[in-house]
Amino acid sequence: MQSSTAFLFDLNGTMVDDMHYHIKAWHKILTDLGANLTLQQMKEECYGKNDELLERIFPGRFTMEEKKTMSIDKESTYQKVYQPDLALIKGLDTFLNSATANGIQMAIGSAAIQMNIDFVIDGLNIRPFFKSIVSADDVIYSKPHPETYLKCSDQLKVDPQNCIVFEDALKGVAAAQNAGMQTVVLTTMHAQEEFSEFNNILCFIKDYTDPQLNQFF
Repeated sequence: MQSSTAFLFDLNGTMVDDMHYHIKAWHKILTDLGANLTLQQMKEECYGKNDELLERIFPGRFTMEEKKTMSIDKESTYQKVYQPDLALIKGLDTFLNSATANGIQMAIGSAAIQMNIDFVIDGLNIRPFFKSIVSADDVIYSKPHPETYLKCSDQLKVDPQNCIVFEDALKGVAAAQNAGMQTVVLTTMHAQEEFSEFNNILCFIKDYTDPQLNQFF
């Protein structure tokens, strides 16, 4: 592998501040199905693949085909509601251009299904920045398993220890740590103190205008 640096991005909550839209969409669907979850409990369940989420809430209730249909319906609802607010987190457009200008390769490693990744990156015209995109459809194991980020580094041909992961979620930071990668944490969903168990965090940022990011160029 090459030894150049690479930036690996989670998508939801890391590149676009949309997690509350996902939480509300899931909460309505699951409540209509009979789940008794608060919004806070729903937030805590919003990780991993969609079929895994459904299985955690309703173990054994749905077939895989039913879960796939419900997943697509949920994402279609999310996209319709979020479309008017679709935007990159502040400063990310400039950050992506700076990374490109400095020869840094970039990838997306997300637990989202491909239709949601396409919705964001094509809706914002940022696909050319990324040489690798790994979705939930491309892995067997969800975060905190390292498979997602290791696939990104493998496709970019960059050693894991030379990858910096941008994440907003506890399980995403754990996935990076399990892959031997350092992280920059976006505090869009969780407070800084919630990440105290991890030793792979370089810094915490609110958005991509934070001057701490200058150290990576």
